[in-house]
Amino acid sequence: MAAANISSANSSNVRHIRPPTVSYKPSMWGDIFSTFSFDNQVQEKYSKEIEELTKEIGGMLMAAESTKLLILIDKIERLGVAYHFEKEIEEKLKLIYESGKEHEGVDDDLLTTALRFRLLRQHQYAVSCDVFNKFVEKDYKWKPENHGNDIEGILSLYEAAHVRIRNEKILDEAAKFTVDQLNQMLSTLDQSPIVKEKVQQALKHSIHRGLPVLNIRFYISIYEREGTTDELLLKLAKLNFNFLQNIYRKELDELTRWWDKFDLKNKLPYARDRVVECYLWGNALRYEPQYSYVRVTVAKNMQLVSIMDDTYDNYATLEEDDLFTEILERWNLDEIDVLPDFMKVVYRFIMSTYEDFVVDAEKKGKSFVVPYYRETVKQLGRAYNKEQKWIMERQMPGFEEYMTNSVITSCMYVMFTSLVPGMKSIDEAAVQWLLSEPKIVISTAKMGRTLEDLGSHERENRDGKMATVVDCYMNDKGVSKQEAISEFVELVENGWEDVTAEWAKGSSTVPKEMVELLLNYGRIAEITYNNKEDGYTDPEKYLGPLIAALYVDPLPLHV
Repeated sequence: MAAANISSANSSNVRHIRPPTVSYKPSMWGDIFSTFSFDNQVQEKYSKEIEELTKEIGGMLMAAESTKLLILIDKIERLGVAYHFEKEIEEKLKLIYESGKEHEGVDDDLLTTALRFRLLRQHQYAVSCDVFNKFVEKDYKWKPENHGNDIEGILSLYEAAHVRIRNEKILDEAAKFTVDQLNQMLSTLDQSPIVKEKVQQALKHSIHRGLPVLNIRFYISIYEREGTTDELLLKLAKLNFNFLQNIYRKELDELTRWWDKFDLKNKLPYARDRVVECYLWGNALRYEPQYSYVRVTVAKNMQLVSIMDDTYDNYATLEEDDLFTEILERWNLDEIDVLPDFMKVVYRFIMSTYEDFVVDAEKKGKSFVVPYYRETVKQLGRAYNKEQKWIMERQMPGFEEYMTNSVITSCMYVMFTSLVPGMKSIDEAAVQWLLSEPKIVISTAKMGRTLEDLGSHERENRDGKMATVVDCYMNDKGVSKQEAISEFVELVENGWEDVTAEWAKGSSTVPKEMVELLLNYGRIAEITYNNKEDGYTDPEKYLGPLIAALYVDPLPLHV
């Protein structure tokens, strides 16, 4: 039916109208990941060399002190090899913290002060932003004349400002000051291409809000040309990158074979085929070798929720949506005869994924998570159905009601319950905590969904035919579209400060790994919807090159 009918139809006859259907581009990856040949001998060779280098660099790390130690820890983390030195890094940072050095060092320069502050806060130590008082005037203002030529110091402060929490005015000011300074410096750095690259990359994504796994390759290329390169550390970083890449490509090979057997790209032409982009989300949550299950399962479940999303909002009528939601509640394949054919395909896909999950959970001693997972999938169906009714009937709710529903449509609960069998430290109490709506979960989910809405609202608007969350905010608050979008950017900023605050204070009852997953969820959302664009739906411009750099081309090893 013509889309014009949607705006004029009343809520009774709109139930039979299909939404304006978007035709999505096919996957940009073709069969590139289903033709990978895994070489065990190469992996074993990498593994042995990595083990030897790790011993040498562990010795360097334990011997390093003061500023050199902080710089070394930072490099190790940014080169993607920190998981080899977790105990050593924690031991060193604990010493720095307990000796009170986050408050000492009156003569420390800006680079050292900012780096120490950031590393300690990122590792969940309670540090005060008062350490920066000596660098500012009474009104917390940072003066360009005091720091104008100190590029490394300003970069370090910029990174520290991005681990700020609410009411840290000195760091709010530092964030504005460093962005202004770094943007001004860019035009003067043509003779220093490496420094220029570092500044450009920092302005795209700060270290705290960027994803370590996506920055490894870029940082290796910087480190190699910096002039202060330690050849052993560089060699370890390159070997480790290629070692990880082989693991990822093997997982992608298995994943694409699993996906292809369902043939949903042909059976459900209205839905996005984005299994590689879904894998990137799994990879974002945990990149270390031992978390293969997490990466693959998150990818499968993200593709599952993507199919559900597109079914509800890109093809089905409201009447079909209601029926599907009802049958999903019953969770029984014997009930599917009443569904239209395309929905039978979706339902079978959900059930097949669920059956695999039940087997995996049992194998890994995590059967307790099965009923929680099943309920999160049903809950997501209800939330998608509710949202589609609001849109099709043009009865958008108040913004707060929309955001409450968006916590569920962020898909975080499905994703996070699905990965539990792959995380030894996560028990039933941690799952119950996750589902009890703690502040960090709600803040992360809302932030992730707001980032997605910023990136996708133009597509979902369907040339003005459909209401979106931006319209919802405009109506609720009585503001213009531009004001609404500015407010969304502010909501994301506040979300980051809340998530960082919850992360930094730690918890004795919730495993650190669970909270780290939440942090990484925020990071991958920030990168996927970078610059208010939908990199998941249209990955060619921004997400595609990141994926290619991570999964397609190995690093040359002539060190």
